[in-house]
Amino acid sequence: MTQTTEATAATADQSPTGPRRSRIHRAWFVAAVAFVTILGAAAFRSLPGLLIDPLNDQFGWSRGTIGAAVSINLALYGLTAPFAAALMDRFGIRRVVAAALTLIAVGSGLTYWMTAAWQLLLCWGLLVGLGTGSMALAFAATVTNRWFTERRGLVTGILTAASASGQLIFLPLLSWMVENHSWRPAVVTVALAALAVVPFVWLLLRDHPADVGLAPYGSEEFVPKPPPAQGAARRAVTVLFSAARTGPFWLLAGTFAICGASTNGLIQTHFVPAAHDHGMPITAAASLLAVIGVFDVVGTIFSGWLTDRFEPRRLLAVYYALRGISLLFLPMLLASSVHPSMLFFIVFYGLDWVATVPPTVALCREHYGDDSAIVFGWVLASHQVGAALVAFLGGVARDVFGTYDMVWYASGALCAAAALMALVIRRRPVPALAAS
Repeated sequence: MTQTTEATAATADQSPTGPRRSRIHRAWFVAAVAFVTILGAAAFRSLPGLLIDPLNDQFGWSRGTIGAAVSINLALYGLTAPFAAALMDRFGIRRVVAAALTLIAVGSGLTYWMTAAWQLLLCWGLLVGLGTGSMALAFAATVTNRWFTERRGLVTGILTAASASGQLIFLPLLSWMVENHSWRPAVVTVALAALAVVPFVWLLLRDHPADVGLAPYGSEEFVPKPPPAQGAARRAVTVLFSAARTGPFWLLAGTFAICGASTNGLIQTHFVPAAHDHGMPITAAASLLAVIGVFDVVGTIFSGWLTDRFEPRRLLAVYYALRGISLLFLPMLLASSVHPSMLFFIVFYGLDWVATVPPTVALCREHYGDDSAIVFGWVLASHQVGAALVAFLGGVARDVFGTYDMVWYASGALCAAAALMALVIRRRPVPALAAS
């Protein structure tokens, strides 16, 4: 039945001279499903900063121990991504993403019954880390590369913004649950959110434009669906070794490690407890993170638009420099209540949060071509390793010094280094046109 329906759709979308565009290209529907999928997975990524104080109060676990679980989650999120991109080439996007959402739901649901720190490391760190890693930004890069030849920067920005949108939707609700009904209802909500997205993925997501008889958006040339790629793990490792012999890979990996350290590892994990240290209620601090999510959507989509028009290296340098400056001012802005200066920081930081993704994806595509999604998966791995280190070390610093000030200053200095690294990335020479 499904094959007949798709065959009919394929016939309707083609003319005797080849595929023709429908009024709204199917690629936009695929992008919409991918957006909802990433948004659903983002629910769990809203939790770490909200649970540090409740778990510390209930179980007596140190912030370093809780930070270690977050660290495992963030590291696996990144290290799984390149293998997930290769698995999508082998088994298809739909199967891999549906399995990943189910794993997130299982890991989050089991957290409800945990009573020991090792269970937190297993459920929150291992299971959910593997699940979210399989739906990381490499998923967005794979969808963009397959379904679009035009507007790639814009689509990358939109899909990247899905994580921020998930934060926007879930943070206020989850923080209210944690403050009024303890942390357990919050983890159940996350599990149900992940399961709710699975039917959309299975019914609506398609692996390749050829599955519905279409050319990619922006192309008049029909692209046959390639055969399943064998040896997914071997290919991911082979691509890594090949890319690791080039300078741009290490510069992109280094800058993106600092990106992860200064966003997921620092602000997303430690902003709420840091604000709470200054007397700000958890709900108020979580609402500020949600506002970051609002402006992150705007900033990331705008960054995608800019990436289609300006040189990605210079965009990255500007983004990292501005982020570093804002972090240096944060210790002076934290207080028991929300004031205009803090709101300015939140808006400013939100616009810059993951604006780095579209130009980073563009540079991977420029230098590594058909392997760019897997290369970006490895670059994303460095992002999450950086985030994991700061999630752990930030908690340790708070336990040792009783304040987060040193963490903010160190992260600001790292962002300045990332700005310089971005400018060093060389441009790929454009091959000369062959004589006709």
